[in-house]
Amino acid sequence: MFIARVTGSVVSTQKAASMVGHKLLVVEPYRLDEKKRGSLVTTGRTFIAVDTLGAGVDDFVLVVQGSSARLTPETAKLPIDAAVIGIVDAVTIDKQSIYKRD
Repeated sequence: MFIARVTGSVVSTQKAASMVGHKLLVVEPYRLDEKKRGSLVTTGRTFIAVDTLGAGVDDFVLVVQGSSARLTPETAKLPIDAAVIGIVDAVTIDKQSIYKRD
């Protein structure tokens, strides 16, 4: 599981029947800044993830990959490799708040 920021969405009018009606998001994983430890920084990668919660652009979300992405009731029968399973409200490291959702 990792934290990512939603940077966009993907629209696909032709897709496997099981994917119809599922929102696809572009997510960019973030990690703790090694030097400052008081902020999150991008890893520079992007993924496409199925949204199970209604996340939006600029939200920080929890993402799972691989077989874990197919372990929720909403994604159990989908041909996916990544799923949004949480919208992050806050991140605290070493008793310091480094992210708080508005």
